[in-house]
Amino acid sequence: MLDNRLTLSESQINYYRENGFVQVDNIISAEELAELREYLGEVMGVEGGNSVQTSKKGNAYFNVLNQRVNTWRDHGGMARFVLSRRFADAARQLTGADGIRLFHDHALFKMPQDSKPTPWHQDWPYWPMNESGAMSIWIALDDVDENNGCMMFVPKSQKIKNLKHVDLVEPHDIFSDEGASGMDRNQAVIVRMKAGSCTFHDGLTFHYAHANQTDNPRRALAIIYMPDGTTFSGASHTCTDGLNLVKDQPIRGGLFPKLA
Repeated sequence: MLDNRLTLSESQINYYRENGFVQVDNIISAEELAELREYLGEVMGVEGGNSVQTSKKGNAYFNVLNQRVNTWRDHGGMARFVLSRRFADAARQLTGADGIRLFHDHALFKMPQDSKPTPWHQDWPYWPMNESGAMSIWIALDDVDENNGCMMFVPKSQKIKNLKHVDLVEPHDIFSDEGASGMDRNQAVIVRMKAGSCTFHDGLTFHYAHANQTDNPRRALAIIYMPDGTTFSGASHTCTDGLNLVKDQPIRGGLFPKLA
């Protein structure tokens, strides 16, 4: 059951807090993995729903990521995973937050053969939040390695704040940003995983994904969580535009439920 609480070890929690990421193997069972693959395939074909396809074939961004945001709003099966207590409570344990809210999910497909690497970046600069502390779970639906788009993380880079966001199509070198001089890409950890395993990473952790050189899509589900009480910066974002959120007030409501 996806509502079952997963108790993380003290070493996993300490590793996350020190390094800004952690790998957790077998976060879902083989049966759950088969279900999630089916649901994700179904929701990626939705037309005119409440989820958002960020780019289409032929677009340069599509070659970096074929991405669909807020799949849970269109598919009950996806909602079962995205709103899961198991994942959210693991996020609560890692961050030490009193409560965890959903910000959004996104299905992430790296398309076969013609895909491009996802350049080094931080996630938090894209999010309309005043406070740092938000984080993501990234669940592999396929075995991942350097050949099909596995992730890399720079340990301790979550301590670097106030950097510019990176354009994923025409990226600048984040390591050249003022304030990032102490970070070394050669220290990056390559995270190879079996399907059904995951990583959690802080929104400020430097990360990268290899291109997919295989003949099949590399499928993943990411879910972004934020500590309860995180406040709205007023910046534009697909998931907050048009909701009349009040600047500097907590992000909450039906689209941002408290899950743990």
